[in-house]
Amino acid sequence: MDSGADILMYGMGERAVVELADALNSGLDVADITFVDGTVYRTSDISSVVDYIELPSYESMKEDKLLYARSFYTQYCNTDAYSGKRLVEPYANKQYIVQNPPSKPLTVQEMDDVYALPYMRTYHPSYEETGGVPAIEEVKFSLISNRGCYGGCSFCALTFHQGRIMQTRSHESLIEEAKIITNDKDFKGYIHDVGGPTANFYHKACKKQEKYGACPNKQCLFPKPCENLIINHDDYLALLRKLRALPGIKKVFVRSGIRFDYMLYDKDDTFFRELCEYHVSGQLKVAPEHVADSVLSKMGKPENLVYKAFAKKYARINEKLGKKQYLVPYLMSSHPGSDLKAAIELAEHVRDIGYMPEQVQDFYPTPSTISTVMYYTGVDPRDMTKVYVPKNPHEKAMQRALIQYRNPDNYELVKEALLKAGRGDLIGFDEKCLIRPRKMAGVSGKTKQKNNMGSSEKGKARNKNQSGQSKKKTIRNVHKKK
Repeated sequence: MDSGADILMYGMGERAVVELADALNSGLDVADITFVDGTVYRTSDISSVVDYIELPSYESMKEDKLLYARSFYTQYCNTDAYSGKRLVEPYANKQYIVQNPPSKPLTVQEMDDVYALPYMRTYHPSYEETGGVPAIEEVKFSLISNRGCYGGCSFCALTFHQGRIMQTRSHESLIEEAKIITNDKDFKGYIHDVGGPTANFYHKACKKQEKYGACPNKQCLFPKPCENLIINHDDYLALLRKLRALPGIKKVFVRSGIRFDYMLYDKDDTFFRELCEYHVSGQLKVAPEHVADSVLSKMGKPENLVYKAFAKKYARINEKLGKKQYLVPYLMSSHPGSDLKAAIELAEHVRDIGYMPEQVQDFYPTPSTISTVMYYTGVDPRDMTKVYVPKNPHEKAMQRALIQYRNPDNYELVKEALLKAGRGDLIGFDEKCLIRPRKMAGVSGKTKQKNNMGSSEKGKARNKNQSGQSKKKTIRNVHKKK
């Protein structure tokens, strides 16, 4: 409504942009193009809209946050291309916004066709004047093997952008692109990544999705893996083997998201072993995000015991391989559901594994996520239960500082957080303590002033004594002369 556009596309857009262009090219007026999946349009007449759900009006949601939470969850449950309904949202002056269902997922052949287009494989030449785009180095020699994700993390908007149904490219398409990469003058023999939103999701979650789409109100992995979930890495592993066997390629790394719980649920360890042996560049980045189960449940992530089991298995496999490789966990502070107690639990975990994260993601509300709805409304839209939300900037700073408690700049924030949470036991000299007491800690201003005055008097006494010694020395010298 704010944009003033007649029609907007959402999602990845390949199907929608072609269908919309064809409709305009045929002479249709833009006001009559109301049938394209993956588009949103505005209208003053919804008499021709069929099979739709009417959401609360924009004006009413501004007045009632709980109404907004319910409306969002209705949208969230209608993001599947197969089962999603049309959504209608009323505005003032008898205006409506109509959202058509998402576009259908691309087939393997359609994905191959998209990625076979003659891309330049670099940034636009106009950036040369400003020194280029350094970030291109990390992605220039990477391969996108899939799109979509059925992980269902609460803070991720992929459900709206790419959907929960996996779409993958064929081995032939990826091998052909890898060969093109090897001919680049800057290529050093290393493919930096083969993946997507989640690298090891290389096929649909279950057979039912092929006909019925993703379940509207049930997750594939959370809180426990669905009984229909297909847990298998064979096809993805076969792809990696083919790529690393190509002439001119020294190493093929996997650096995009690895879903560690999915790996752990695989009873066949072949992929786990070969990932550690051939595809990890010293560090494997994973995203447990937190350790407190109360927070993980709001994040849509598996409970902490799952990550602990994965970490042990990763260490055991690397030990057998004779490799010193590490896990680098992504951690998030201040997510809805995280109070100081949970933040301290995360800090203690960081202490126990001997890890000092250089970067911490402090939760920040972004559009189209369950987490943002919790932040704004104070309730979980999935069941409308109340959620503790750290919004105060100072508390958010304390939660972030706790994860990086070894940083001297964070000392005062960490101390304040520990005392506020009644965890003064973590301030001391024991190996389990997070910080040590600083000198003069807890001394009142008057005592400091008294001590300073005492120091001053001692200084005067020293000066007086030194003056007397000087006089005695002068008298001795006079006696010597005599």
